[in-house]
Amino acid sequence: MMTLSPIFLMAQSESTGIFKAASDVGPVLHPGKTNFDVAAQSYRLSGSGANIWFAKDEFHYAYSQISGNCLLQARGKLVGQGVDPHRKFGWMMRAGLDSTAAMVSATVHGDGLTAIQYRKHSGMNIEEVKSPVRMPDIIQLERRGRSFFLSVAHFGEPFWTVEVPDFDFPETLYAGLFICSHNKDVTETAEFDNVRIVVPAKPDFQPYRDYIGSHIEILDIESGHREIVYSAVNSLQAPNWTPDNKALIYNSEGLIYRLDLAARTPVVVNTDFVKQNNNDHVLSFDGKMLGLSSSSGDAKYGSLIYTVPVGGGTPVQVTPVGPSYLHGWSPNGKWLTFTGLRNDNYDIYKVRSKGGREIRLTDTPGLDDGSEFSPDGKYIYFNSTRSGKMQLWRMKANGKEQTQLTDDEYNNWFPHVSPDGEWIVFLSYPPDVKPDDHPFYKQVLLRKMPAEGGKPAVIAYFYGGQGSINTPSWSPDGKRVAFVSNSN
Repeated sequence: MMTLSPIFLMAQSESTGIFKAASDVGPVLHPGKTNFDVAAQSYRLSGSGANIWFAKDEFHYAYSQISGNCLLQARGKLVGQGVDPHRKFGWMMRAGLDSTAAMVSATVHGDGLTAIQYRKHSGMNIEEVKSPVRMPDIIQLERRGRSFFLSVAHFGEPFWTVEVPDFDFPETLYAGLFICSHNKDVTETAEFDNVRIVVPAKPDFQPYRDYIGSHIEILDIESGHREIVYSAVNSLQAPNWTPDNKALIYNSEGLIYRLDLAARTPVVVNTDFVKQNNNDHVLSFDGKMLGLSSSSGDAKYGSLIYTVPVGGGTPVQVTPVGPSYLHGWSPNGKWLTFTGLRNDNYDIYKVRSKGGREIRLTDTPGLDDGSEFSPDGKYIYFNSTRSGKMQLWRMKANGKEQTQLTDDEYNNWFPHVSPDGEWIVFLSYPPDVKPDDHPFYKQVLLRKMPAEGGKPAVIAYFYGGQGSINTPSWSPDGKRVAFVSNSN
């Protein structure tokens, strides 16, 4: 059995995981069951029940009680061919556990029909809004004030979303996963992974002053399976994967930590007087040195760049002026790339890793950021607002041949190149976020595309943003990436 952080362990049980209980709702003929696989962090629900429809429901339910706004996220599927085409599974929130309670559900049927189905008052007949996406495996139900939102997708594609407003529900609701066989005489089964109950930041939170909790997650690129390896009630940011495959480096509250992946225990990395580190820290390709961005220097310059041995020591200042935000290290260890505010404009620069004259690589109006070398040292990938939205670009290591790689409705940040140089993984904000802003605590996507450009595919749907994946975080074998998701 793998080791998880104490906070994550306290929030789960061996039988029902993050849910407080599991039981049948309504007079089902065959008792249902919830099984939680601790190692895989996955769920298997089996249940009976005549239906979830009209004025009463019968089904099996794994649930907790949640107050206020929340996001319920999972990837799920039905098991086997099934008996009735209207067997159904998904997320549900209810005012009570009686069969006629007011409820709302994100429901996927065995024949592919997908809908948000709801009973606004106890004893009323259920209503629904159908989705054009049939048989999705990515299922999300969100409560936001008096509205509920259904978001569904086939893994790899963006969400389709619909809002249903004007629910007069209690502040505290039951929330969880369900399975219904739609045939009282049989039992059906559904499986779920990447299950998250997210309590978002309060609407009036103040960025860089108010923080919520964090999960450090590891994502398997091929399967899309996510594993929480460490959790905390405060802000954890920007994990870097060490080349020896033994640890993740991250920042929290100004300090740098090393998380041992075998023991799942973090220890502080000694950065001496540099104790206001932000999430722009980068490991050298050989893993021997750590580059830091920190406001520990002269206050008039803001963030400055330092280097320190990966095991800790006394940092050496690299940039004489700021603000300077580190993002990349050349494969030969001789150069650092960073975003610098000079003459009222943010551009990308490079500088010798031991210090020296800055070399300006971009000079267009607007924000250029997120620079990172390809493993062969030939290219620097970055993101820029020069074409309107924040999009991904690539240039030669000398700043020549600047070429746009993405052009869509999202705001795309922080291209991270795979160890073999074939792929990039990046963070995508929704269109309503300002192009030059990368805020905390939004519903965001992690996407992957060929390093030469092409159609991006979604590899993770999560709640996060600033600090989630600002810096390189591929595993040495190129099969996984680490990132941070958030919940209050």
